[in-house]
Amino acid sequence: MPESLVGRVAAIAIRTSKNGAMREITVAQAEADGGIAGDLPVKAARGITFISAEQWQQVADELAVPLAWHTRRANVLVEGLRLGDLFGKTIRLGTIEVRIVAETRPCGLMDRLHPGLQAVLKPDCQAGIHGRVLRDGTFAVGDRIEVVAAPTQAG
Repeated sequence: MPESLVGRVAAIAIRTSKNGAMREITVAQAEADGGIAGDLPVKAARGITFISAEQWQQVADELAVPLAWHTRRANVLVEGLRLGDLFGKTIRLGTIEVRIVAETRPCGLMDRLHPGLQAVLKPDCQAGIHGRVLRDGTFAVGDRIEVVAAPTQAG
């Protein structure tokens, strides 16, 4: 499958502690079957979490409050793509590759951060997606996001 441009990295953040503040960074290093250096430890399948800038704006508009994108506690804010279109695909950002595994389900913490946030995040992958890091490397704000492999047909 030829590479195709699907979006760009708009922002990156890591968790400073469980349920603690997020810290924005401009460059991140990720390890295969791990997550982003400096972030809390994660299961391999949930190595990096992504949220769409466009969908996050819809959430903020529905709640009528300007919430910071990392209120959702995602690692990467992306622009220019619909997250649901990436299930099962491998994407490249910077020098890393990530296989998108599943939708990120909003938990009860969302309502503690802002009342009503959990329910607003449920439809249409508005809570984001997550994936397994397949290739070590680095990525940065402004990097292109490309689909490098589509899911294979089950047979």
